Amino acid sequence: MSNKFEKVPVEEDTKILYELEIPFDKYHVLHQKWFWDGIIAESIIFASEDVADIKDDELEKIVRASPLVNKDSKFTLDRSESGFTFVNFNFETFEAV
Repeated sequence: MSNKFEKVPVEEDTKILYELEIPFDKYHVLHQKWFWDGIIAESIIFASEDVADIKDDELEKIVRASPLVNKDSKFTLDRSESGFTFVNFNFETFEAV
C-alpha cells in the first residue's frame, strides 16, 4: 500500500477482509471489505483533501455508478477527522448461529 493510505483508521473490533488501492473515477482510493458486529460491507476510502469540494450526494453518486456497488445498496458516508472520507455500501447482515 502506498503512503497515502497507511494511516487509515480501523476500529478495534472491525476485521478487514480485503483491501486494495485502486483507481476510481479520477481518484486514487482504498477499497476495503470488512466485517463488524455481524455485518459485512465494503468501503471506498478517499483522501478527504481529494474530495473536499464535492458534496456528499455527489460523492455517493460517483460511488453508486461503480460496478462494485449492488443495485439496491444502502450507503453511509463519513468525512472523518482522520483525513479520510469513507463511503460504505453493500451491507449484509449475518445472524449468529
